[in-house]
Amino acid sequence: MYGNYLIELEEDFQFLKELKSNINSTLVDIISVKSIELIINKALKIAVVIIIMYFSIKIGKHLIKKFVDKQIESNAVISLDSQRAKTLGEVLKSVLKYSVYFMGITIIISIVFGGMSFTFASIGGIAVGLGAQSLIKDLINGFFILFENQFGVGDHVTIGSFNGIVKSIGIRATVIKDFTGDIHSIPNGSIGGVTNHSRNDIRFTVDIDISPQEDIKKVINVIRAACDDFKSKNEEYIGESIEITGVIALEVSKVTIRVVGNAKPLMQWKMERELRMSIKLALDKNRINVSLDEKQLDNENIEKDGE
Repeated sequence: MYGNYLIELEEDFQFLKELKSNINSTLVDIISVKSIELIINKALKIAVVIIIMYFSIKIGKHLIKKFVDKQIESNAVISLDSQRAKTLGEVLKSVLKYSVYFMGITIIISIVFGGMSFTFASIGGIAVGLGAQSLIKDLINGFFILFENQFGVGDHVTIGSFNGIVKSIGIRATVIKDFTGDIHSIPNGSIGGVTNHSRNDIRFTVDIDISPQEDIKKVINVIRAACDDFKSKNEEYIGESIEITGVIALEVSKVTIRVVGNAKPLMQWKMERELRMSIKLALDKNRINVSLDEKQLDNENIEKDGE
């Protein structure tokens, strides 16, 4: 009798053991499915956020470009000039990009981690605040650069040790391209002083060396005629008359005459090269020799010694 009872208890225990195992297996399957569903759901939400960020930036940049183009083409009194419109456009693009990135990253973090505790949010806020100090400094300095019109897109500037053309002015940094093709990104907060070379006409200088045997008055008249002719052909870039300073150096082998002019920003180098060529052609046409070389100088000294 007791043996049958023990057998029944053993069977009941085995049944309960199998039931528990089945329940555990079922719960694991349910939890696993829920986890997969949760991951897929979060991944889809993140993908939607990234797509919205991408199209927000694309559409925003298109609208900003239309605004800038309209300002450039407009003749209204309250419209911006071309340079300031381009500069404002670059700043607006920068603001748009950083705003969309900040909002998107905030939403993605909330999706991934769900509800954050107050302590965690406070720590995160302090960390972001400390990290954003330089960003705020860059933002404020960038605002004053734009507001005071210190320089704009397309200007030739010197910022610290960097010299080049301003390619863009953003909310955080200014990008300039130097004359070797290198691109420099300068945080706005680190800009302490700026030299803008594009506000006024830029001076260029041409020095002409001629033989000391030439008639100096004749040479100056030839150079003056060449300069006047050159200016008349380049009035688009040269507003004032080209000045002949006169003789600035006397040496045994040469006499140096200096010519000075003012050209539109970034055109001074081209005007200098072309004026030098025009003066050389004028001197050749009038058979005026440039400075003596060493051989000619030696021959002259021999002749004088023979006399």
